[in-house]
Amino acid sequence: MSRLTVAQTLVRFLAAQEVERDGRRSRLIAGCFGIFGHGNVAGLGQALHQYRDLLPYHPARNEQAMVHIAAGYARQRNRLGTFACTTSVGPGATNMVTGAALATVNRLPVLLLPGDTFATRTPHPVLQMLEVPHDATVSVNDCLRPVSRYYERIERPEQLIPAALEAMRVLTDPADTGAVTLAMPEDVQAEAFEVPAAFLEQRVWTVYRQPPAPDALARAAELIRGARRPLIVAGGGVIYSEAVDALRALVDATGIPVCETQAGRGALVSEHPLSLGAVGATGTSAANRLARDADLVIGIGTRWSDFTTASKSAFQDPGVRFINVNVTGFDAGKHSGLPVLGDARVALEEFLGGLTGWRVDPEWERRARAEAGAWRDELARLVSPDGDHGGPPSQAQIIKTINDAAGETGVIVCAAGSAPGDLHKLWVARDPAGKGYHVEYGYSCMGYEIPGGIGVKLAAPEREVYVLVGDGSYLMMPGELVTAVAEHVPIVIVLVDNHGYASIGALSRSIGSSGFGTLYRFSDNGSVPVDPASSDVLPLDLAANAESLGARVVRATTIAELRDALAGARGADGPVVVHIEADRFKGVPSYETWWDVPVAEVSDEEGVRAAREEYERAHEHQRLYLESP
Repeated sequence: MSRLTVAQTLVRFLAAQEVERDGRRSRLIAGCFGIFGHGNVAGLGQALHQYRDLLPYHPARNEQAMVHIAAGYARQRNRLGTFACTTSVGPGATNMVTGAALATVNRLPVLLLPGDTFATRTPHPVLQMLEVPHDATVSVNDCLRPVSRYYERIERPEQLIPAALEAMRVLTDPADTGAVTLAMPEDVQAEAFEVPAAFLEQRVWTVYRQPPAPDALARAAELIRGARRPLIVAGGGVIYSEAVDALRALVDATGIPVCETQAGRGALVSEHPLSLGAVGATGTSAANRLARDADLVIGIGTRWSDFTTASKSAFQDPGVRFINVNVTGFDAGKHSGLPVLGDARVALEEFLGGLTGWRVDPEWERRARAEAGAWRDELARLVSPDGDHGGPPSQAQIIKTINDAAGETGVIVCAAGSAPGDLHKLWVARDPAGKGYHVEYGYSCMGYEIPGGIGVKLAAPEREVYVLVGDGSYLMMPGELVTAVAEHVPIVIVLVDNHGYASIGALSRSIGSSGFGTLYRFSDNGSVPVDPASSDVLPLDLAANAESLGARVVRATTIAELRDALAGARGADGPVVVHIEADRFKGVPSYETWWDVPVAEVSDEEGVRAAREEYERAHEHQRLYLESP
């Protein structure tokens, strides 16, 4: 037995946790990010200082951002590792709610350790405390309950042991993982108790690959053999379970074409002749045309978001059926599909064995190859130089330049605005392991990009990391540039400036509202294109802002200058920001798809009325998938 404070016990416990899969073992909690205040400095702050050789501590600049760092790290590590994040009570704790929601939506493990008000309640009300007259047990940390996969408030030292063990179980369970919150009252953090030696010993959490039920595998094989037009939709689960080789083996053996979700982008390299690329609302022409006619859709590791299904309009065959391979029963049961509950790699390997000697209908395979080839031609057209038109380059051209610089091993990081949709279509996935594409689109959180990129780089220091962020998203959370500078994290941030919210501006125009409220102007009615030379444009200098935060900044105005800047950023010992303006109105088209954004049913504006008519026509194709497998 050792006599330690609750905070000291927790820090030593976290430092001793390891995770293992397939015989490979690594540290589960890589360290702790934090911002100290009165609610955690004397407890967890003291413990982290005392045991700084056991659990590395990293100061952050924004509480939401440090949770994003942990999420980016966890995703790049295929959910086999994360960071802890500690804050004071009050606003520091509630600032983590958005980060927690992002992690839980994306099924990514993060550990949150917010300070909390006194368990004894003796000095209440304390600084930054929310008082609820009808319930003395409530604190602002209760905001974290709905966005956490596990939540506990440690009100007595004895609670820590079972709560910490349960927290680790959730963090390492692929089917149940997400944000885990242990709220730590500031008086309890500093309280001492007798700690069993076994609790502080090294502990290994093994992630076993769950095999699907034999009956489910047999039924899946039967459905596949009976299908004329099967299609695989690869989600993030393919990459997290390290099943990309198994996926390619199945495709090579059977000829089933593959399209990908945002999280699954890169599960099959783009050069493969049966790789159709992105599917759904931001999908390619190849993927969306085959999705429309598929009679069997095999979802592997996807949660079937509305962007993937084009708001349930993508799959139009009258009798279409679904097979859902997933570690989570909640996702495996969607769309009335056959639930194949288990690890993606094991399931794909079992499919391969169960389909020996079978190959897809030759006409379907021929069509898939032809559509994939036609999309590659369209891609070349979209990203090609279009001559000097006297304005800034298109976002498509900027993406191609980053794609070329990234090569096979570089990682692109993005989250919000117009860039994720363009990346989903345009990115050429070259990494055989599927780890070169990191777009957070479950929560599509503005501000994720820079901290997420830091997390990716900490998880994979051997890779070049490129963060693509628009001006709107940059303004949400530029402060973590300081963290990247302080921690010597060499990421390359391409800051694309189009003077406003280009994505929502385009959506606003599509529903007849003329881009209202989406331009950075002194007086914005959204009715005319923005002219960067106009006196109406806000005098923002985002490059100067990034430079003031300690980053090395390069201003580029052309694709050639961008290419040179990316090459020159290699080998830097900290973050490099490359600022470039983009043509706000030269977007990438959508391809035979739809996204359900309801348009006002009545309006005095002609543009809105026309958009409503178009909406109602598209809405007729929305479906409920009810066919039994």
